[in-house]
Amino acid sequence: MRKKREYEIIENIEVLDIVSEGKAIAKQNDYVIFVKNAIPGDIVDVKLVKKQTNFAEGIAINFHKYSNKRIPPFCKHFGVCGGCKWQNLSYEDQLFYKNKQVSENLKHIGKTDNFIMYPILPSPDTIYYRNKLEFTFSNRRWLLKNEIDQENNCNGLGFYMPGMFDRVLDIKHCFLQKDPSNKIRLAVKNYALKNNLSFYDLRLGGGFLRNLIIRISSTNEIMVVFSFFYEDKAEIEKILNYVSETFPEITSLMYFINPKSNDSFSDLEIKTFKGLDYISEQMEGLKFKIGPKSFYQTNSVQALNLYKIARDFAELTGNEIVYDLYTGTGTIANFIAKYCKKVVGIDCIPEAINDAKANSINNNINNACFFTGDVIDILNKEFIENNGFPEIIILDPPRAGLHPNMIKIINKIKPIKIVYISCNPPTQARDINMLKDLYTVSKVQPVDMFPHTYHVENVVLLNLIRNK
Repeated sequence: MRKKREYEIIENIEVLDIVSEGKAIAKQNDYVIFVKNAIPGDIVDVKLVKKQTNFAEGIAINFHKYSNKRIPPFCKHFGVCGGCKWQNLSYEDQLFYKNKQVSENLKHIGKTDNFIMYPILPSPDTIYYRNKLEFTFSNRRWLLKNEIDQENNCNGLGFYMPGMFDRVLDIKHCFLQKDPSNKIRLAVKNYALKNNLSFYDLRLGGGFLRNLIIRISSTNEIMVVFSFFYEDKAEIEKILNYVSETFPEITSLMYFINPKSNDSFSDLEIKTFKGLDYISEQMEGLKFKIGPKSFYQTNSVQALNLYKIARDFAELTGNEIVYDLYTGTGTIANFIAKYCKKVVGIDCIPEAINDAKANSINNNINNACFFTGDVIDILNKEFIENNGFPEIIILDPPRAGLHPNMIKIINKIKPIKIVYISCNPPTQARDINMLKDLYTVSKVQPVDMFPHTYHVENVVLLNLIRNK
């Protein structure tokens, strides 16, 4: 028989701080312990689950004293769901630790500290702020403690459990997206159960229903996208007709078939069942077309503030050529177009670039042009000769940050200014460190796009060192 593992328990230790990726830490002498389920000020017993030479990881199993920073969480799924993990921390404290995270990453990873850092910009909305959510159907939903010994249907529709690829937490009410999001999700689940539709098996594959994506724009247009594992025209038509009739306010109802082993769908054909194949967002009188594959900042209100900051950092005079790299649907490019001479957007997703071009046409913007492809492949000498030297480059890359070859290209081009937008301060700081021989950080503005999480968006202005 397998010997039962014994875990070391550290008793009566105080949680001191929150560091990168929202990890709470305690210290035993100089030995660092990362503690789950705790916040600074808690005094706890910690069960160690992983022990290394320089640090350990553990879970708070007993509380001797609760921190005065604690507040009651508002969601019934708190503590089980992987989202909104900072609900038990006051919003003011959340902002403090996010601000601290950005500053420390720039200093310790970016190796820079001579810059102006503005206080983090709070989100006007701390609940129901997301314009997009993706839910997963599963025939292996996560069972709560009071359900384990009961007869239960194991079909669920919700979010992946933290660290698990094959378990989904069935969501009753989510505070991330405004109605009718919750109503649509619950109605779809009830219809599926009533009609004995099979839910996807995340471990073995198989099952009819796979994913449900809901987007609600600031203009109150609603897009609902279904992912099915296989084609069944009769059942697809039935469930989509049900959703359409139950929620006539839906402006875009779409679906696709995904027989792959992963949830990605950028390479799949999306079919429009009813309504338009896009929804619209508005910013400062501009209207943006958002398709099912388009990237758009998930907090619409803060997205406007974020782009204003990027525009202000660029200090546009109307004479500059600006390159907007990783442009997506061209939101930033079109947003700043009237403030510069020319803006050039590049992105690798063809559908996003098509939307970017359509957004320029729909908003009567004539000085923006867009190109599809990998930025590293496109941004060569010939491209710059044809499109003009970029005095300013705006970067908004994925969480992984910039490829080292992209750093080399930027250092070779030497734009006068770089406005770097990132949703991942550690990788942003890493990239800034690789640019520091030619660029200095002058301004930093964190923006809270994701309340109740440790995630934070950050805008950095880098200026070319003139004598280099």
